[in-house]
Amino acid sequence: MHVNFQPYSASLIESPQMKFISVFIAALMLATACSSPTPEAPPPPDTTTQIDKQAETARLNGFFEEAFQAAIARSPMQQTFLGIKTDYDKWDDASDENALAEMNIQRDLVARMRDEFDPVNLDRQGALSFRLAEYELEQAERSFKYRSNAYLFNQMRGQHAGIPAFLINQHRISDLSDAEAYIARLEGVPDYLGTFVERSETASDNGVLAPRFVYDYVLESAANVIQGYPFEGGDPENPSPLYEDFAKKVGALELDEDTQEDLLLRARRALIDAVSPAYVSLIETITEQRKAAGTEDGVWRLPDGPNYYAARLENMTTTDMSASQIHDLGLAEMDRIHAEMTIIKDKVGFDGSLQDFFVFMRNDSQFYKPDTDEGRAEYLAEATAFIDTMRERLPDMFNTFPEADLVVKAVEPFREKAAGKAFYQRPAPDGSRPGTYYANLYQMTSMPTYQMEALAYHEGIPGHHMQIAIAQELEGLPKFRKFGGYTAYSEGWGLYTEFLPKELGFYENPYSDFGRLAMELWRAARLVVDTGLHDKRWTREQATKYLIDNTPNAEWDCIKAIDRYIVMPGQATAYKIGMLKILELRERAKTALGDAFTLGEFHDVFLRDGPIPLAILEEKVDAWIAEKKA
Repeated sequence: MHVNFQPYSASLIESPQMKFISVFIAALMLATACSSPTPEAPPPPDTTTQIDKQAETARLNGFFEEAFQAAIARSPMQQTFLGIKTDYDKWDDASDENALAEMNIQRDLVARMRDEFDPVNLDRQGALSFRLAEYELEQAERSFKYRSNAYLFNQMRGQHAGIPAFLINQHRISDLSDAEAYIARLEGVPDYLGTFVERSETASDNGVLAPRFVYDYVLESAANVIQGYPFEGGDPENPSPLYEDFAKKVGALELDEDTQEDLLLRARRALIDAVSPAYVSLIETITEQRKAAGTEDGVWRLPDGPNYYAARLENMTTTDMSASQIHDLGLAEMDRIHAEMTIIKDKVGFDGSLQDFFVFMRNDSQFYKPDTDEGRAEYLAEATAFIDTMRERLPDMFNTFPEADLVVKAVEPFREKAAGKAFYQRPAPDGSRPGTYYANLYQMTSMPTYQMEALAYHEGIPGHHMQIAIAQELEGLPKFRKFGGYTAYSEGWGLYTEFLPKELGFYENPYSDFGRLAMELWRAARLVVDTGLHDKRWTREQATKYLIDNTPNAEWDCIKAIDRYIVMPGQATAYKIGMLKILELRERAKTALGDAFTLGEFHDVFLRDGPIPLAILEEKVDAWIAEKKA
């Protein structure tokens, strides 16, 4: 799923006063289509007025650009994500006081926008930017209320793993000053990580503790960071992840031997004197919190837990669907997909029930690469080949293409055990870093080859890479629209793009087609187990058993998935709901337009305004249909 740099929080509540946008677009297109207007017809658009609207939109974009640059200036880490080396030696301010200050800045920004601009005076993109800024404030307000309910340290997210991942993957070293900035960041780890530790202690005192099993993951990941040279007992032949990264990057510089050795010495001192004590303190704190943690798994047990979960569902799906509605939708989708899987089971001549077929797919060695370095290399090569083949077919489906490149990598060893199955990291806007599809090859039995094709399409092309890279390359949009996001939009797109190649003749192997369905089934099951855990009070074991009984995924895969849904409530529901909305809108357009419908144009409607909530996507598609009909 996804790195997402969001200078503003995403939003999903629609502003009623802004509903005129798509109506305005449709009326404008109808007016321009009339060659001989009658007295009753609307007058043709005033050219001067349109020029004025474009000028006002340019002024609004300048307003947003100023706010964006100010936000970036306050965040050294986001500067690094964007390839900017200002404040390259610093970490962000992670205090709750700063979170409140940022919330107030966002409130003031939207208040100023409303005072200084009228959406009626903006062109279509300007009006949409105005509306999205309001959306994002409303979502931020809803999320801010429950900010203390999030588990700051868990196996999916947390600075115990985020710090090394950031330095290894984001902090480039091109010269001596970059190396010194890396050392300064190592020296700054106690303050930065310590702030999160203090906040977690406050949350613990207020009754916000993750389930006990979560702490075991965190303790193991934290310990991995301070194992190996130069830490106590470390062998120089077995360097720690951070020292290995620093030494490799410095070794690639054209520096004299004395300078290189001085940098390495300073890095070792920073790791021993700063990083190690910070992580030891974290481990001690997490160990104590583990003792107080319980075994109940859903967020219903947290302060104001049911309302917190309802807010999470609303934020993640950009709909007002209740937990019960989402649960029932999941059950219905499970039945539908099971029926389609049964057809494939019979097609390949398997004699037994669908559940027997699941066991066969789960256990037969033909569906798995060897659990060796060679097997992992084969997996990465074949996944890359799927993406390369798909890239050649993109003109059959798309009119717009990203400039950024895409690479496939394995998740790094220091975080692979705790990390998810697969995820995508956006490219650097300046082209210095490609988009990356990370495949977690820690346990090869969790990465069946029959799912490889669909997974490559989802994370790479035409999935996340197409959507995210295109968004950040769009011209004329404020940056908060390029780099923000809505989970239902982006993950709905990812799941939709697993299905899309089926229509172009891909998934020729029936087992690969079964893998596609298995991936879709997995997202349908998420609707059931996520709401089961957090609304219906299912246990971890109950939810895991549901996945094992109803999907072909490996038991370890099921365990890891449930553990993820427990610490990221609601997030997993966005995929299927987003996909179903995209398919619904596509079918609506095909029915309305007939032969005038083209897939490339439909995808442009989706991609060329950047991420938007599902309600606005629906309005866009309806406006496009009206335009095409006119």
